[in-house]
Amino acid sequence: MRIVELTDIGAPELDAYARLTEAQLRNRREPEMGLFIVESVKAIRVALEAGYEPLSMLMEARHLRGQGGALAERCGPIPVYTGPPEVLQELTGYRVDRGVLCAMRRPKDRTVAEVCAGARRVAVLEGVVDAVNVGAIFRSAAALGMDGVLLTETCCDPLNRRAVRVSMGTVLQVPWAYVERWPGPGLDALREMGFQTAALALDERAIDIDDGRLAGIGRLAVVLGAEGDGLSPRTVAACDWTVRIPMQNGVDSLNVAAAGAVAFWQLRAR
Repeated sequence: MRIVELTDIGAPELDAYARLTEAQLRNRREPEMGLFIVESVKAIRVALEAGYEPLSMLMEARHLRGQGGALAERCGPIPVYTGPPEVLQELTGYRVDRGVLCAMRRPKDRTVAEVCAGARRVAVLEGVVDAVNVGAIFRSAAALGMDGVLLTETCCDPLNRRAVRVSMGTVLQVPWAYVERWPGPGLDALREMGFQTAALALDERAIDIDDGRLAGIGRLAVVLGAEGDGLSPRTVAACDWTVRIPMQNGVDSLNVAAAGAVAFWQLRAR
């Protein structure tokens, strides 16, 4: 390990942890220079096992004697910035409850075709902007049998620090890609690859999610809409199926992440 004691929290090499916005970390102008931040020992371990490239680490000094130190040893001669909790909090602006952060190289974007190759079930997110919801959806997708996740360009970045944390690192395991020109050509491309599409929507034409006709579909894309507004009418009209989760006690719908979990379980490949 190359341990660097924190003496100047204004040092430019710490910008990734403290001063760069999510957009700056992503670096659209030079994608090969993009970074993302992974928090917690578990999520960093998942990232390393998935082949992501670590660039530096930040941790409380006490973690060097435990799992954090063991992780740093795996990462080779990258700088490991360390200090007491109050210094890390001053640097990041919040208490680093899980003790260890890692800046990693952003991977090259996958294509929709790469994500869908061999997949039987994929989730499609339309305009889901909240990082917590995106992270939770990825966690459910990993746990409940989705082979990949596709996102419209208006969605929150899955490598947003909060999304990675909420997902428990599963955004680093489940293949994902951005789908362009949705629904139009983007949805047509799914159909050409043999997928039927099921839109989760509050619509009088919707069938219940446990309808037997859905169980035997070979390749299915489960389409989830934005918080509040849900899917656009154009998307609902273009999908092969419109599906609802039956509600009780006067509740009209579930949060998109909760709805996704129910749908992924019910519509999983059998």
